[in-house]
Amino acid sequence: MITKGIRGAITVDENSEEAIKNATLELLKIMIEKNNIDKSMISHVIFTLTDDLNAAFPAKFARIDMGWQETAMMCFHELNVPNSLSQCLRVLIVLNCDEKFVPKFVYLKGAANLR
Repeated sequence: MITKGIRGAITVDENSEEAIKNATLELLKIMIEKNNIDKSMISHVIFTLTDDLNAAFPAKFARIDMGWQETAMMCFHELNVPNSLSQCLRVLIVLNCDEKFVPKFVYLKGAANLR
């Protein structure tokens, strides 16, 4: 087994707990589905948000709504780079997986232009 990361990002409609929750769950569910991930494979998860999003911690929704109570997660602010995408939630899921596993990255809504 080796460790690999899966990147994902989504723009959030507004700076509210409900909007951050909806975006977090939408992004995580698609990432899990596209990569056929079982939560036992997850080593840890890193969330970043642009500094215009501070109404909630995305990790809270992964713990409560997805049952990731045993998963190590941290939330950070993204670098404030001039002219970068605003209202953006990014995630890095780090997995323990087979060497042949090929991560499928997921970019949704306004974040699709990041790729």
